[in-house]
Amino acid sequence: MFNYKYLSREHLEGFDNYKYMAIDTSPLSVYVMHPFWNKVVELVPKWVAPNVLTFAGFLLTVLDFLLLSYYDYDYYAASTPLRNATTTEQPINGYTEIIPRHLWYILAVFLFLAYTLDGIDGKQARRTQTSGPLGELFDHGLDSYSVFFIPACLYSIFGRGDFSIPPIRMYYVMWNLLLNFYISHWEKYNTGILFLPWGYDFSMWASTFCFLWTGMKGTAFYKQYLFGGYTLANVFEFLIYGTGVFTNLPVAIYNIYRSYKLRTGKMRSPLEALRPLWSFLTVFAICSVWVHKSTRLPDYDLRVLFLLIGTVFSNVAVSIFFFFH
Repeated sequence: MFNYKYLSREHLEGFDNYKYMAIDTSPLSVYVMHPFWNKVVELVPKWVAPNVLTFAGFLLTVLDFLLLSYYDYDYYAASTPLRNATTTEQPINGYTEIIPRHLWYILAVFLFLAYTLDGIDGKQARRTQTSGPLGELFDHGLDSYSVFFIPACLYSIFGRGDFSIPPIRMYYVMWNLLLNFYISHWEKYNTGILFLPWGYDFSMWASTFCFLWTGMKGTAFYKQYLFGGYTLANVFEFLIYGTGVFTNLPVAIYNIYRSYKLRTGKMRSPLEALRPLWSFLTVFAICSVWVHKSTRLPDYDLRVLFLLIGTVFSNVAVSIFFFFH
């Protein structure tokens, strides 16, 4: 077990010819975040390794998940009338607040710090002339693992009870987010360029705002219908699908098509171009069959299910970064 070599000699030799290319056209990123990150990175001592910043940001997202796991392990805290749980806050609009209101502010700060650290680690690497493929592997590997932590935290805002979406639908929302991440790197696998999706920056800002707003208004704020029987949880669900399958995927396909037309990409055969997708689709199919065949999942232990999916996905996703040449 301890003699297993994660990177083969071929992988390591391929690093010598590796060149990182990314395009970020998000207005929020270009005009707001990058100028902000350029200022922040100057405050970081040059002796701090970029991977330390990467890992610190990852740990902050994990800490958010662990804190909510303590207060709301089974996702019933936002639906306390169903469980009659012990409360820490006074009832609001007929709903009791299990999760301390101040915790949401802490979650927001941790998430924004994680977002900032993820934004400056590459700048720190270039600033200290330590950038390289192993750093990108570490960065994007942790990013692939972080994908599930944030929505797993956001689900505590709505809970699994009334005015929310059931666990099985949240399961597919989670897979849509994982697909969104994977598609960007599949696109890079074929074009040679990582087109950073606009949704990332907007989702981090939106998630931070949701935590802050919940701290001010409580989870009871989300217990209302907006129009035609649709709730804020339904809007959350629609937005996730809208920025994933129906937005990022078509754009990625177009960019790949354009790279073939202009002959600027890797020019792989159709089967080779699709090869990384089989791993993702296989894991998705196996997990989905397992979930639907089980009489206890996902209702029994949703957090463990999310953790399992995130772990397996990250292991699959890392392979597309460098292992598919």
